[in-house]
Amino acid sequence: MSLDQQLAQAADDDDALGHIVKHFAADSGTIHFLADDGLLHLAAVTAGMPEAVLGTIRTIPVGKGMAGLAVERAAPVNACNIQTDTSGDVRPGARATALSGAIVVPIFRGGEVVGALGVANRAARDFSEAEIEALISAGRTLAQRQA
Repeated sequence: MSLDQQLAQAADDDDALGHIVKHFAADSGTIHFLADDGLLHLAAVTAGMPEAVLGTIRTIPVGKGMAGLAVERAAPVNACNIQTDTSGDVRPGARATALSGAIVVPIFRGGEVVGALGVANRAARDFSEAEIEALISAGRTLAQRQA
């Protein structure tokens, strides 16, 4: 069964995120959706996220952190190693996760950005163009579930 089929059949966002994290052999993941207040709200997160980090990522302003930047730019924000990244895209809170290779892609409904999908690994990792395309496709499927 393809990832898109698994996502379409997922019981909820947590279940869908589990499929995504497994498909990309990642160690962690998050799903955020934009709400009427203009903020990104956490819809799903994998187990094991430190409580201090959860407090920071429950709501995220557009333009802040990797998820907020992905939404603002309508483009993926990729960090091979968030522990050593010097781009300015990675906030100190992201380093508290103890994860390294991370990517956040915007979630699109049609041409509109409606959220952010992130996955990360404990080890440094570069995501290929094919993986980025697959993550964006997964995000589109998540958006359809929300419609």
